[in-house]
Amino acid sequence: MVTILLKIQDKDGNILLEKKGEDAVSFVYGAEYNEGDVIILETIPANKHIVWQVDDALGAAMCYVTGLVTYQIPFGEKKKVYSPKTFSGSKHYLFARVAEEDEIAEYRNLTVNVNDLHDAVNCYPHASANVETRGESVFAARNAIDGVLENHGHGSWPYASWGINRDPNAEMRIDFGRKVTVDCLKIYLRADFPHDSWWTKATVTFSDGSVEVLDLVKYDRAQTFHIAAREVEWLTFGTLIKADDESPFPALTQLEAYGRE
Repeated sequence: MVTILLKIQDKDGNILLEKKGEDAVSFVYGAEYNEGDVIILETIPANKHIVWQVDDALGAAMCYVTGLVTYQIPFGEKKKVYSPKTFSGSKHYLFARVAEEDEIAEYRNLTVNVNDLHDAVNCYPHASANVETRGESVFAARNAIDGVLENHGHGSWPYASWGINRDPNAEMRIDFGRKVTVDCLKIYLRADFPHDSWWTKATVTFSDGSVEVLDLVKYDRAQTFHIAAREVEWLTFGTLIKADDESPFPALTQLEAYGRE
């Protein structure tokens, strides 16, 4: 049995709603959120696959939880990467449950996490980068694993992407939080042409030291790369070679890595 604690807390640490359960917990929060509110998830023991939903408009994510998780409710500029329906109104359905064994074992996209945050701790997969355009949420690395595939624009939802601020040394990293086996990559370039440029090559480096050089083309759909299976804890996407065109703005809409636990 896994004890799951799920609660909402305000900026001063006051508990607004809290519930504890064995293997599963859910509740409805009947009030509007205020800036500074957070959702807190804890499992005892830790290091468990948890399916949890922080907002019914956002949907659920299966994450590997290694400790206390604090999810900051977004406001202002940080909310631009979410649907306007998300975290809105005065009725919110939240839940968390232990993932079923068949869910954990299935072949799937191991990078997707709608609950990832820029400063996420103890909740995987997690995306980070050494540069994000102007530090804006709509160009943060976490946008490249949020599961939103729309890539024919740039900026606010549903067009958020990882933007590199024209930096040729830009690199994104995805941490899995445990060892997984990866054998396929899918790359969705942002395709707001002619505003956007694209990369002709990218290098994916894995935690086991192996490397895959990907040849990319100007394309608005998935570019799929079947690779030798390898057991890894993280990967990076970098050494990005821009196409020789007038636009200075290549960007990444989504990076998917398929495999198994």
